[in-house]
Amino acid sequence: MKHHFCSSGAFLFIFLIILVTICLSIEAQTSNPSRKLVSKKSPVASQQHTKATLTINSFEKGGDGGGPSECDGKYHSDNTMIVAMSTRWYNDGKRCFDYITISANGRSVKAMVVDECDSTRGCADDIVDGSKAVWKALGVKENSRDWGEMKVFWSDA
Repeated sequence: MKHHFCSSGAFLFIFLIILVTICLSIEAQTSNPSRKLVSKKSPVASQQHTKATLTINSFEKGGDGGGPSECDGKYHSDNTMIVAMSTRWYNDGKRCFDYITISANGRSVKAMVVDECDSTRGCADDIVDGSKAVWKALGVKENSRDWGEMKVFWSDA
């Protein structure tokens, strides 16, 4: 009887070893470390990011922006997330009231286009002219060397 019990135990032990070996083999075949991981890009990641110079503008009456905004003929609070864009990006008003995403300083903010920074009247061709609210949302301190002009990227939001 002892002999029969040992052979049953040995059989069970060998069966478990074979089962574990098969499981490890299947796992090794399904995980391929040399295979590249492919992820779907989000719509934001696939958008073009355009280099620009962010400048500061007051959109309030009496502010340095001059007259009212081109898009609606109104003045806007400096506490509003708004921008004016160079003539080519403003695109004859086609971007009016559209939002853009501005990225700098490790942050990204959305701001609405309300005005043109007229390139035929001295505005450079790569300007996004932001309100104080845009600058503060990007984490730029008023007393820093970047306040007023810095390099950024923008994309349609």
